Amino acid sequence: MFDYINLSILAIFIPTFFFVSITPGMCMTLALSMGMSIGLKRTMYMMVGELLGVALVATSSVIGVAAIMLNHPTIFIVLKYAGGAYLIYLGISMWLSRGKMALNIEGCSFNVSKKNLAMQGFVTAIANPKGWAFFIALLPPFIDEKLAFAPQLSVLILLILSLEFSCLIIYASGGTTLRKLLQNSSNVKLLNKIAGTMMIGIGIWLALT
Repeated sequence: MFDYINLSILAIFIPTFFFVSITPGMCMTLALSMGMSIGLKRTMYMMVGELLGVALVATSSVIGVAAIMLNHPTIFIVLKYAGGAYLIYLGISMWLSRGKMALNIEGCSFNVSKKNLAMQGFVTAIANPKGWAFFIALLPPFIDEKLAFAPQLSVLILLILSLEFSCLIIYASGGTTLRKLLQNSSNVKLLNKIAGTMMIGIGIWLALT
């Protein structure tokens, strides 16, 4: 695997995506709510759908950006600066966040058929326009143009899915303890500030490289 990816980039990539994934958002809040209401085992079906959605969004984002980079390099430069500005904006927004969870988990109800759980996870992953914008802005900077594109993308997406799945498990199995932890705004603020700092740093790096 390490023959297909730049290890120095990997050292930045893993903690960045971990803190972005672990920060409370739609998918993580959904996993927490489902884990508490229908149990970890059945929540796994939602996770499968969510991970398929994340893989689709990440792959489509990078392939689209790569096509623009090869065929329209001038447009890619504009997108690069726009992406860097967007990440800095995201980082500042996370710093200024009041630390509230993205969804209210009170009173949530779910259709517990396997198909519907998987579909709910899939739709949650692909229907969020911020998710697409995030991957378009954040993932391409970690692609090393000196290395083969397809194997490198496969490794990065595998790592993204592994980090996402780990965070989903943490949320779905966290139960009341994690719920109380995340309902404390100061704890969520800390996660937001860590992830926000990384977003600002990556945004500056993207604009300068």
